[in-house]
Amino acid sequence: MPPLILIADDDPTLVHALQSAIVAAGYRVVMAYDGEEALKKLESEHIDLVLLDIQMPKIHGYSLLFKMRKLEGNQDVPVIVLTSNTDMREMFHAEGVKDYLVKPCSPQQVLSKIRQYVNP
Repeated sequence: MPPLILIADDDPTLVHALQSAIVAAGYRVVMAYDGEEALKKLESEHIDLVLLDIQMPKIHGYSLLFKMRKLEGNQDVPVIVLTSNTDMREMFHAEGVKDYLVKPCSPQQVLSKIRQYVNP
């Protein structure tokens, strides 16, 4: 079964563009439009990689990352942050984030990062 990617971002346009490209590349996708919904997906699905926006409603991306790392089976799931904040590189790595992309980013850039951590 292909890897399952969680896209956690509150921008529906970006989420749908990424979903289309990621599915076309051979991956499966689940989506969450706020941190609370993303946490529920992490609790109920076997996620292979997370694309995580930091500025999300209900549960902030950093809080979600901490909660995710405490969930059974999610400690080593690769996380790629999608952010508009270019000054956070050191913080992301300190928090166990594998990589990050600065928005706006293309679906091709995102796919390139995904392929570094999971193969379809």
